[in-house]
Amino acid sequence: MELAPESVFPFLGSADANLRELETLLSADIHVRGNLVTLTGPAAEVALAERVVEQLVALTGRNRAITPEAVRHTVTMLTDGSAESPAEVLSLDILSRRGKTIRPKTLNQKRYVDAIDDNTIVFGIGPAGTGKTYLAMAKAVQALQSKQVNRIILTRPAVEAGERLGFLPGTLNEKIDPYLRPLYDALHDMMDPEAIPKLMSAGVIEVAPLAYMRGRAQPLFTKVLTPEGFRAIGELQVGDLVIGSDGRPTPVLGVYPQGPKEIYRVHTQDGASTLASADHLWSVYTRDDRRRNKPPRVLETRDMVGNLRSAHYRRYELPLLSEPVCFPTQPVPMDGYALGLLLGDGCLTGSTTPSFSTADPELADRLLQAVPGIALRRTSRVDYVLKRDRQPGESVTLENPITGAARQLDLAGTRSNTKFVPGLYLYNDASVRLAVLQGLLDSDGGPVAQDGRTCRIQFSTVSERLRDDIVFLVRSLGGVAYTRTKAFLDRKPGRANGRAVHYRHNSHTVDIRLPAGIEPFRLTRKAAKYASGGGRPMRYIDRIEPAGTEEAVCIQVAAQDSLYVTEDFLLTHNTLNDSFIILDEAQNTTAEQMKMFLTRLGFGSKIVVTGDVTQVDLPHGARSGLRAAGEILTRIDDIHFAELTSSDVVRHRLVSDIVDAYERFEAETRPPVGPPHMSGNRAQRRAAGRGAR
Repeated sequence: MELAPESVFPFLGSADANLRELETLLSADIHVRGNLVTLTGPAAEVALAERVVEQLVALTGRNRAITPEAVRHTVTMLTDGSAESPAEVLSLDILSRRGKTIRPKTLNQKRYVDAIDDNTIVFGIGPAGTGKTYLAMAKAVQALQSKQVNRIILTRPAVEAGERLGFLPGTLNEKIDPYLRPLYDALHDMMDPEAIPKLMSAGVIEVAPLAYMRGRAQPLFTKVLTPEGFRAIGELQVGDLVIGSDGRPTPVLGVYPQGPKEIYRVHTQDGASTLASADHLWSVYTRDDRRRNKPPRVLETRDMVGNLRSAHYRRYELPLLSEPVCFPTQPVPMDGYALGLLLGDGCLTGSTTPSFSTADPELADRLLQAVPGIALRRTSRVDYVLKRDRQPGESVTLENPITGAARQLDLAGTRSNTKFVPGLYLYNDASVRLAVLQGLLDSDGGPVAQDGRTCRIQFSTVSERLRDDIVFLVRSLGGVAYTRTKAFLDRKPGRANGRAVHYRHNSHTVDIRLPAGIEPFRLTRKAAKYASGGGRPMRYIDRIEPAGTEEAVCIQVAAQDSLYVTEDFLLTHNTLNDSFIILDEAQNTTAEQMKMFLTRLGFGSKIVVTGDVTQVDLPHGARSGLRAAGEILTRIDDIHFAELTSSDVVRHRLVSDIVDAYERFEAETRPPVGPPHMSGNRAQRRAAGRGAR
């Protein structure tokens, strides 16, 4: 064979190291004179040697450095009868940084990398030194840099292998760092070390023990919104429905008890709050995220503690409902808009005929149209009596339609300080809820316009319960509501007929922001004033306070963004979306931990699980989750099991020899058993690797 002159030195290697490696591995004799390569020996061996030389020369043509290791892997691939070209396998670049390129070095490694591209979940199973974790890490960094995912999550089970974790010196982080150090080291090989702390603080990269990922929980008594109303999260079961960020019901896919957890109360600037564990996940935006139209980042509760301000701005904005909540439609005894008008400016004491007060004749006409069977009798410039519209021949004892509806809704006898919105209207179709809100705002609310600013909405009442119901209505429609209270003792008395009139109830003011497309007013003059819009409603995390320790549970929901509605219509979630997740040393997970981990898979995410089933450090009798997964999941589409062997070891060549020696020893000392009853590590490895074949 004649080589191109420029290929001779790369082919031979420094001090002819590649040539000596070829002579060791091949039976054919190889002689090189100038750029001429002569092969002698049996025909089959010469043919093999010729193919090896051709592949190595092809590598030099692709500007790939030829090393004795590359020679060894090329010979192995061709000896095994692979149809794939070693030159193509060894030329597949994954990642390059500062002149160092990460690529697969064996055929199995190349198939492993291809499987990661082609499948959502990949199990990489094999001995130490086969590049399982390193290649997975390179694919994760590649996916992050190409914006295929928004974050990388790296995790390992922290299992005590001979040393008692509690007696190690230092803080908790210092105790668990040794378990995570290999992941940190690989990460620093592939990224700028100065950028890694920034990405970790922003939640783009998370490195944590598996036990820390198990949380994302809320106390058992924390309320979660369902189509029937708020329920304690501890009562939910798989198959139950909760409300997602789009306002629609979404099923619960998993319920995972967490035991006692460190709990925090998360407060927002509009007065909402809920409880969550320290490692609970939150989708948040920063000002830069909004300005650049970037998707939300996902942070744990603990990541935000002490980091809630940027200059004088609140740092983290929470997403709001993208659509009003969809509660089941229920029949109502009175039109929602009419009810809102009467709650705002009506009299429903039951001791007198219902009445209504307004300086806008338009509202009186709208009320008359909304409630069939009544007639308005004007008693003053602003007062109307709502009489039953009695037809000729009808009995005078028939009930007034408004009085009947008020009794049915338990509103009869309520006064200005005790009025409320009945639950039938709060948990009803969005059109009913909006109609009630519009009636309340047309009567006792209004737009507040300021030069150079968007128009906000304000509502006032002396009923604490009605104030809370207004807040409920606004939040259920995707808006935000701020409340403030002025004590009646602090208010200057009013005057009537020349005498002082003291206030007897606290005054509550609600400031409202509604999303675009939701009109808060029907009254013409108020709607015209609000025509410029009320601006975008926003909800920021204001403070996070410790709340002790509580029994907690986490749930997984089927919503595409994994968000669900918890207390005060706050959106939160606990599933890993748009993430590249690597679980290393998975042989040390239990079957329960593996199930928990895999079911956290969110939309747009990819999982790589790596491990060596011959090095299990679990307590005696505990079943390895990696082995269990190999038996349970092998027939599921989009889950791939890739098995690497000692021939794929890319560390010192002695490592491969050591692995083989241990396998031979175990095979010789293991009691013989029939194929149907295989046991031990090799049987489990065959089960776990069945998908790769």
